[in-house]
Amino acid sequence: MKKYEEKIKKLTPLQYEVTQQNGTEPPFNNEYDHEFREGIYVDIVSREVLFTSHDKFDSGCGWPAFTKPLNEKDIVKKVDISHGMIRTEVRSNESNSHLGHVFNDGPNGNLRYCINSASLEFIPKDKMAKEGYGDYLYLFK
Repeated sequence: MKKYEEKIKKLTPLQYEVTQQNGTEPPFNNEYDHEFREGIYVDIVSREVLFTSHDKFDSGCGWPAFTKPLNEKDIVKKVDISHGMIRTEVRSNESNSHLGHVFNDGPNGNLRYCINSASLEFIPKDKMAKEGYGDYLYLFK
């Protein structure tokens, strides 16, 4: 996507593989699987807010898991028939970055958004205002 060309050039090899080539990072060996501080998760390319810590849970799958996105309109779901399976791929609406997949096995009948850490940036609550996300602090009151 031309709008994000410069940002995409600055991605690490793993971030590029995941977001631009539909890759998957190793389970249990990624940045946010065990991150449970209060804050928001933004698309590594567009920096749009996708998830909050309120909806994150430890699914035991090895990747960050969320019950829902902050705004459903910021997520695009597509059928994925790769790897001999039928799954639902999750992409960022703004940047079209591959994020991960969504499954129907979340807690209490909810969904499980299984998301690659490499597609996200975590902004802790205490840094949200400084990083330009002060408008989202209401989520943590």
